[in-house]
Amino acid sequence: MNEKIEKFKTLINESNNIVFFGGAGVSTESGIPDFRSKDGLYNQKYKYPPEEILSHTFFMNNTEEFFKFYKEKMNSLKYEPNVTHIKLAELEKEGKLKAVVTQNIDGLHQKAGSKNVYELHGSVLRNYCMKCHKFYDAEYVFNSSSVPMCSCGGIIKPDVVLYEESLNEETLEKSVYAIANADLLIVAGTSLTVYPASGLINYFRGKNLVLINRDTTPFDNRADLVINESLGKVFGKI
Repeated sequence: MNEKIEKFKTLINESNNIVFFGGAGVSTESGIPDFRSKDGLYNQKYKYPPEEILSHTFFMNNTEEFFKFYKEKMNSLKYEPNVTHIKLAELEKEGKLKAVVTQNIDGLHQKAGSKNVYELHGSVLRNYCMKCHKFYDAEYVFNSSSVPMCSCGGIIKPDVVLYEESLNEETLEKSVYAIANADLLIVAGTSLTVYPASGLINYFRGKNLVLINRDTTPFDNRADLVINESLGKVFGKI
């Protein structure tokens, strides 16, 4: 394993256009639960299946029930960035890392200091009135007594991509461009099974692809380096 991490460090040193593509595994070491692992949200028991709760239809038809779940399970304000978030922010500051493409909605990359972050599934930090489009911060939403309401009377919706909703086109285009132009693509903390996000890896045309994940992924055979280890252990040595 140390040999692989040394190779990883060498690839970082030799690269000047690095893009990081991450999933839920990036934030689990901050204490945020993922979705699909045995302890993840999708394997816990609720009144409704989480996949149903986190859908556009459920949000529209059962708004109060949606926000009960959302406030209890999606509040990332109490969590802090871990070593992976921090190291990525340092690499960006050094000019090596050009973009972070993330499937996470927790805002921890920005909290660590990263500036160029493409959030494929949106962010809990941004919330808008569905009627007048006025912006509200996460504190307002998570501290509301029931369904968060705007001063105009409209319902405030988190700027997160729910099931049945499309990804933001501009975010998608910028992510594709960043990945297509990278010389080193680091994919970490994701099973690479959720589309369309996982399909972004197909746009990579650069020199080296590195996959870091505890479990195997469908793309392991295409990678130049596969590290099956926790992200904290790997990035803690960078």
